[in-house]
Amino acid sequence: MTSTDILIIGGGIVGLATAYNLMQRYPDKSITILEKENELAFHQSGRNSGVLHSGIYYKPGSLKAKNCRAGKALMETFCRKEGIDYNICGKVIVATNEDELPAMQGIYERGQANGVNCEVIGRERLLELEPHVAGIKAIHVPEAGIVNYKQVCQRFAERVQEKGNRIVLGAEVVGIEERKGEVTAVTPQTEYSAHYLINCAGIHSDRVTKMAGGQPPAQIVPFRGEYFELKPEAWHLCNGLIYPVPDPKFPFLGVHFTLMISGAVECGPNAVLAFAREGYRLWDVNGRDLWETLTYSGFRKLAGQYWKTGLGEMWRSASKRAFVKALQKLIPAIRAEHLEAAPAGIRAQALLPDGRMMDDFAFQESRRILNVVNAPSPAATASISVGQAIVEKMAAHFD
Repeated sequence: MTSTDILIIGGGIVGLATAYNLMQRYPDKSITILEKENELAFHQSGRNSGVLHSGIYYKPGSLKAKNCRAGKALMETFCRKEGIDYNICGKVIVATNEDELPAMQGIYERGQANGVNCEVIGRERLLELEPHVAGIKAIHVPEAGIVNYKQVCQRFAERVQEKGNRIVLGAEVVGIEERKGEVTAVTPQTEYSAHYLINCAGIHSDRVTKMAGGQPPAQIVPFRGEYFELKPEAWHLCNGLIYPVPDPKFPFLGVHFTLMISGAVECGPNAVLAFAREGYRLWDVNGRDLWETLTYSGFRKLAGQYWKTGLGEMWRSASKRAFVKALQKLIPAIRAEHLEAAPAGIRAQALLPDGRMMDDFAFQESRRILNVVNAPSPAATASISVGQAIVEKMAAHFD
């Protein structure tokens, strides 16, 4: 049995940022992070495009909007302090036809309400920024940027450990017991007891919540984001972040171009149902995960509502030609020979039983356990702010 003051389940960016904030506010408390993989940031935190989101899309007043705006500023400050490269490369959200202008205007108004530095620009200015883009109007977001979140996670870990706190890899939590005065997390190797436990398990957050005796309001359904990268000879086609105007009826942003901190350009994603919560390849199948998804009322209702769009995503997954056609809507010069396959990611989508997507950060608390039951995008951008919010929730127990 190993004892600590605070246990954190999950070595992704939210768990690490939470530990980083806890040690700053409560330097005398011991912290132990349990991560089931043999490296940190192995799943969502290390398999994203690295965008520093501005907060332009999010409903004003939502936790996503508030934490994204605050978190972006905090992340930039952290990167400057720690010598981590980031690039405020800017972003354009491009309307390619008149029908998209009302939705584009709605996004612009949200950006203004959220305090985002953005403006509507015409085609002439758009071509100055992105000479190869097809569009009649766009929203320019000069403050959007990119960073390597895996490097951020590594730096969080270094700072947490140098203060004497522990990060245990290969420590999958298989049981949680809340007793009088303590909570115990059981791993195949040993047990860890603490005064408080914080669940930052990401794609497994609902299962850990149940393990801890809670009832999660939503179930995690995994969607695989499939990407290509531009070959170096085509990097000149994209200067920053190039996004379409998203379909307001569909909860994903559509295929887009993302300049990465390495200088490469990522294209995508397709958003297709994954057959495993960690199903990064088409042939990755987990029977338990797939059965839970297919028998869940929330997924069946979502599929019934968006089946046509889902078929389109599946077709782009199966057909490189279809994928290229979608990219050409934004950059007509793109050709199939410009693309090479890139690693996929998994989006941990929290679905409510009625089929609605849980679209904001959500927490569930008991006396000694705090569950982060949903940490959607922009969780990486917002991670330091979200960590601060978790510390504020824990302060009621500590102070």
